[in-house]
Amino acid sequence: MPKQKNILIIRLSAMGDVAMSVPVLRALTQQYPEVKITVLTRAFFKPFFRNINNVTVFTADVKGEHKGIPGLYKLARQLNKNQRFYAIADLHSVLRSKILKKFLKSKRFVSIDKGRKEKKALINGKLFEPLKTTHQRYADVFEALGYKIDLSNPKFPEKAVLSENSISIIGEDSKKRIGIAPFAAHEGKMYLLELMQQVIETLSKDFQIVLFGGGQKEITVLNDLENSFKNVVNVAGKLSLDEELDIISNLDVMLSMDSGNAHVAAMLGIKVITIWGVTHPYAGFAPFNQPKDYGLLADRNKYPKVPTSVYGNKYPEGYQNASGSISPEMVIAKIKSII
Repeated sequence: MPKQKNILIIRLSAMGDVAMSVPVLRALTQQYPEVKITVLTRAFFKPFFRNINNVTVFTADVKGEHKGIPGLYKLARQLNKNQRFYAIADLHSVLRSKILKKFLKSKRFVSIDKGRKEKKALINGKLFEPLKTTHQRYADVFEALGYKIDLSNPKFPEKAVLSENSISIIGEDSKKRIGIAPFAAHEGKMYLLELMQQVIETLSKDFQIVLFGGGQKEITVLNDLENSFKNVVNVAGKLSLDEELDIISNLDVMLSMDSGNAHVAAMLGIKVITIWGVTHPYAGFAPFNQPKDYGLLADRNKYPKVPTSVYGNKYPEGYQNASGSISPEMVIAKIKSII
């Protein structure tokens, strides 16, 4: 029997980018069961890779033990001690991963092509057409290593059995469950809170609403929403990531911004409705395996410069509320049409 080939995958951050790698790695291991995968990522993201055959996670502490060049050298020594890798797939391609690769023992290195040139043209208004998805860019890395991946017929994990702790928080309601993650890293990517309140108020009359987020400021807002309407529960700050993933796998639909929660739900095979402000799916960051009409887009007649940036961190004056051109009625109607 031939020796199992071990490929090191580097993807240290951010949450959405790490989550987008999951469907690709699941397809890779299903289509090439002889391959072993070691994922190098942050400890927090380890639960993302549970239940994927032949995948182990090696955690990096880039803000502590593995900080700076000396820390990366130490990390490389720890990885090299683990075993020599047949190949290294750099799905991050930042300075940190480039330095790390110099210290690792492997003759095969392939880095992601992020498509910076065409993304710049999209932002500058020189073209307006769909670019290659991030999922396909990840898959291209493995094809370059000799593993062509078919992403067209994905298989997802079974719905998780909820823990007693999770049930104690969300209950055993027989209503359909809608997850809502109303936050994003940048204001230009977020739906106006007063509009989201209208969405929650209407949907909570017929469905259970489960709110997701993180950080104390977000948790405070989510607690206020929980206390304002019936059939609304906030799980942020109350559960482990494993438990949150279990609950997400039990949702009937997730409503999210262009943010990490959209990709987490999509990697579990959940239907995901996304609200887009100053960013746009054409940049390649739409959630995995979702119909195009599940993305609700800002009105480009009113905001013709959309997308104003790839990540939503840059936009002209007056564009921060671009997502407000999507009415609550549109959001509610889309969710009701698929739930």
